[in-house]
Amino acid sequence: MEFDYTVTTTKTFDEAVQSVQDEIAKAGMRVLYIHDVQATLAEKGFEREPFKIVEFCNAKFANEFLNINIKIGLCLPCKINVYTKDGQAVISGMRPIVLSQFFPEADLGERPKEIDQIIQTIINNAK
Repeated sequence: MEFDYTVTTTKTFDEAVQSVQDEIAKAGMRVLYIHDVQATLAEKGFEREPFKIVEFCNAKFANEFLNINIKIGLCLPCKINVYTKDGQAVISGMRPIVLSQFFPEADLGERPKEIDQIIQTIINNAK
């Protein structure tokens, strides 16, 4: 089981970031924050190629997981990273199906698989 789902895109970095945001909204989720990792590290004197972390959430799903095990909050909100590698934009997200490995005592049912499919769809449609 792969920890992440990652694709490359022919879009520019900025187009990929915008596309991810658009697809999150289409999936009925809300973008909470976008971390500009490149800018943050530049403030401290570190150079990095473009890198943004798009945090997003569906309140219903988050509440369900928190009711099962509050420590799942350590994995919330969902995140999709957009970065450049070898001159191409890359879109990558953590797969929620790995939550059962982190929290084996929690009965998460089929919800991680459902959300995993949503995240893969967001990434595929964004590319």
